[in-house]
Amino acid sequence: MKNTLLSFGHGYSAQALGRVLLPLGWRVIGTTRDAENLPAIIEQGAEALLWPGSDMSDALAQATHLLISTAPDESGDPVLNALRDDIAAAPNLQWVGYLSTIGVYGNHDGAWVDEDTPLIPATKRGQLRVKAEAAWQALAAKTGLPLHIFRLAGIYGPGRGPFAKVRRGTARRIVKKNQLFSRIHVEDIAQVLLASINRPDPGRIYNVCDDNPAPPQDVIAHAAELLGLPVPPEEDFETAEMTPMARSFYAESKSVRNDRIKAELGITLRYPTYREGLRALLEAERDLS
Repeated sequence: MKNTLLSFGHGYSAQALGRVLLPLGWRVIGTTRDAENLPAIIEQGAEALLWPGSDMSDALAQATHLLISTAPDESGDPVLNALRDDIAAAPNLQWVGYLSTIGVYGNHDGAWVDEDTPLIPATKRGQLRVKAEAAWQALAAKTGLPLHIFRLAGIYGPGRGPFAKVRRGTARRIVKKNQLFSRIHVEDIAQVLLASINRPDPGRIYNVCDDNPAPPQDVIAHAAELLGLPVPPEEDFETAEMTPMARSFYAESKSVRNDRIKAELGITLRYPTYREGLRALLEAERDLS
């Protein structure tokens, strides 16, 4: 049977995996809730479905691999809520990947965490992800679903980086003591997912992040230096004017270990720190210009 990925919420990270799988002869079916996104999915060589709104029975019957990127809300995971029994009955699933977030670990004041660290999310987003992970794990325990959970750090890559804000002069260097964020380039997400597909280990959880938890102001400064533009001034977190949403991103500080993807999946990161990642993004921009 042809390898077929059914991707719920076929957005930025999932499309990066699709770009890896399609040249390998895979069939990729991606869903979106916005009809305006359908042409972009099709343009990449995948099949596109509007969901909710489409009957997913045929796609689930044909899927050998399932990727879930949809965000949970107060009512839980939308895919599980709508299709729990259909997924449990899907006849050909060899691998299921759920894309979660390192936000499930909560705040550790910059200390190191790994996949066995207790989950104490400090934000509502993190709390919803913990519940969603648990719901998928419960289904897997009941049915034998070959579930793998990937806790993603802050995602950047083509079209997602600090350069545009630095060029516009709107980038800010907010400084909070002991504030550390972990990041991951979208191409490294794709290679981790592919490695897991090739080495399935149902029930396993993986942190997907680079080697260098770093203060956010350092990343902005490096981006400005690469562009040859002035480094924005530092602003103290306590007195900086910020929206509640922006301020919430500083509620958690931790350093996330990625040893497991290296030891168990054989991963060598293409972009082990933001420095290599930002340099590659800028070089790709210049190649296109």
